[in-house]
Parts: sequence; structure tokens; C-alpha cells
Amino acid sequence: MKKMSMMLAVSLSAAVALSAPIRIHAAQQSTSKADNTKKNAEKGATAEQQKENKTDREITREIRRSIIKDKTLSIYAHNVKIITKDGHVTLKGPVKNADEKKTVEKAAEEVVGKGKITNEIEIAHDKTKKENKEEKEKKEHTGK
Repeated sequence: MKKMSMMLAVSLSAAVALSAPIRIHAAQQSTSKADNTKKNAEKGATAEQQKENKTDREITREIRRSIIKDKTLSIYAHNVKIITKDGHVTLKGPVKNADEKKTVEKAAEEVVGKGKITNEIEIAHDKTKKENKEEKEKKEHTGK
């Protein structure tokens, strides 16, 4: 009887534990939303303009594979936007440093050649420094 009660208690405990909702740790929750509205409104090539023909899709795929294969690149570089339109490639997005910018551009050049690339990649650190400097100057100017 004791054995049966113990098995029932263990079974009920397991059922309760498995049915409990999964909790997300506070460290995993983001307090700010990613908002690229301003950036996306800028003129220039966008991912929506990517042609759906086989050649352009294959060019984009080859460049992406080359970039992803390079494990020395940051997640920023791995996620650079690659937009191919009629064989011309536009690269957009942030990377960590100038070396990554060159590496991503070189990967694209190996696929389509030197004259068919528009490099709009930004160095994230430089951009952040510039934005922080502008904010600081604005605060000093307005007193807020």
C-alpha cells in the first residue's frame, strides 16, 4: 500500500511539474523593441526589391553561404542584408569593424565581381559613438 501511495505521489508531482507554464528569465526579456522604421524609410535598395528570378536568388544565396561559413565574423556581419537586382548586389546593415566590412564586400566580389556591388554597410561602433556625441551635444545645448 505504501509503495502504491508513493508511486501515486510521484506521478502526481511529475504531472504538476510538467504542466506548469514555462517562465522566461528577466535577462532573456527585452525591455526595448527593435525599431528600424526610420532606417527602413531611407531611400535605396530594400530586401523587398530583391528579384525573384533564379539568377539573383542564386547570387544572394552564394554570398550568404560564404559569409555564414566565415566563423570569424560577428553575428552583425552574418546578418548583413544582401539585395540582388539584375545581377547588381547591394550590401546593407551594421558590422562590428572595418575588417568585417571588407570581408563581407570581398565575399560578394568573389561571386559577382568588383564593379557590381554597392556597399552601404555601416560600422556599428562608429555609428553608436556618433549618435552618443550628438545626444550629448543636444543635451548640453538644450540643458536637458
